[in-house]
Amino acid sequence: MMVTGEDRSEIVFFDVETTIPTRTGQKYALLEFGAILVCPRKLVEQHSYSTLVRPSDLSLISTLSVRCNGITRDAVTSAPSFADIADKVFDVLHGRIWAGHNILKFDCPRIREAFAGINRPAPEPKGTIDTLTLLTERFGRRAGDMKMASLATYFGLGEQTHRSLDDVRMNFEVLKHCATVLFLESSLPDILTNNSWVSPNAAVRSRANGNTNLEGMGLSIDTPSSSVKIGSPMKSVAEAYTESDNPILPHVSRNVEEVPDLIETNSSRPDPFNLVQFSAEVRESIQLDAMEEEPASYARDSSASIATEGYIGFTDFLEPNKISISSVSLSLSPLHRGMQKIQILHNNAELQVRSKCLKVRFGISTMFVDYAGRPRLSFVVDASSELCQLMDAIDNLAQKLTEDSGSMSEWRPVVNRKPGFMNCPTVRLNLPTVVDGNISRWVTDIYQKESSTTQKLMFSRFDVAELDSLITPGTLLDVYFSVDSYDYQQIAGIRLVAKKLIVHSSLMDKATSRLT
Repeated sequence: MMVTGEDRSEIVFFDVETTIPTRTGQKYALLEFGAILVCPRKLVEQHSYSTLVRPSDLSLISTLSVRCNGITRDAVTSAPSFADIADKVFDVLHGRIWAGHNILKFDCPRIREAFAGINRPAPEPKGTIDTLTLLTERFGRRAGDMKMASLATYFGLGEQTHRSLDDVRMNFEVLKHCATVLFLESSLPDILTNNSWVSPNAAVRSRANGNTNLEGMGLSIDTPSSSVKIGSPMKSVAEAYTESDNPILPHVSRNVEEVPDLIETNSSRPDPFNLVQFSAEVRESIQLDAMEEEPASYARDSSASIATEGYIGFTDFLEPNKISISSVSLSLSPLHRGMQKIQILHNNAELQVRSKCLKVRFGISTMFVDYAGRPRLSFVVDASSELCQLMDAIDNLAQKLTEDSGSMSEWRPVVNRKPGFMNCPTVRLNLPTVVDGNISRWVTDIYQKESSTTQKLMFSRFDVAELDSLITPGTLLDVYFSVDSYDYQQIAGIRLVAKKLIVHSSLMDKATSRLT
């Protein structure tokens, strides 16, 4: 595979095969890497590269791993180590659009771990296309569970081999087949989408009136987004092709903070290829599970310092018992180009809540990732009765508005009540992050409260270990947060976004000693 490093216009479809961890704390080890470079204008494979990879510890290749992908210890004994192929892998991936099936949750993190294991910076994508998310959004559940094997069977493409290069090429063929079906359906939606061979999963049912309307895959309820769509106009597929002359690039989740206006909206027909909204959705980590096991510990070597700043009041934040539900209003507001989002107001201003002395139930979680495989941070706290009452009321209003808008997504309550622990409700607080080039940082202001003084903590780098040492189970926090909504991949709800945290020093003395 000849890769010059000069032309970065190709889309790189890639896949990794790994060992399967068999015990707690064991990491994945790369066994194979495969990639193809695809011309985005002609949709033809231009180059390919694949190699087996010898892990540093061959004992990691268990019987379970062999059953999964067929790669044995003998097969990789003479293969190069990852350090030997790192330059090639970097050149194949860096600065290109990355594509693959479930790469955001699996392949991207494995690539980053592999480069971290040899103390080298990982490649960065120009943009990403996760075909699992994309096809679930646009193709619906007509192929079953949307796994690559199910999609390949649906289109008669043969069996999945679970080998990197084979899977990459199968992924590319599946994507082309799905795109063709959607293109045909969008051309004659009143005919093709009413034919018996179209899965009932393509139907859109409005809960407001109980009627089912087939309106083409662009409005399939199997393809919700992070906003509520109410017949927003989109361009037809033919118009999108004519305007861009590019069947893939307009739909890429780009490695930038804002979503570019790639496709205008001046037609009444929904466009199943318009992934501008998808780009925005991938950027946001939708933190759905409200409770999980305590995360693994990190190294506690901290570089934070304490700045002796005065306490910033955040006077617009109200305590739950000061917020009247009758003064809370919810409405659908435009987000960008064809998207809408629930706006939650209190007395015609953004609803902002402060809740004092919340106890941390589970510390920092990194189980969720963003569009480039970077961790999104969150933690879980015990919710007071006043906070539960407020959030339950807002949750009910938001759920009704979402359902009345036509969404059939499963609603996830913001207050989590586990069976057997109904008297111990919890909520998840999300810590938003921003990306500036290759540097990530969180935007939540974090303070330390000691006696009558409140000091802001200044962090010199994006280090999860520093937060992990502060936000530990049992720690008391004053939390200042806003309320956001999401409707994505058939899951909808509201979430709490932390704007400011005040860590009570009485329960963080040990952590503070590491920061000074």
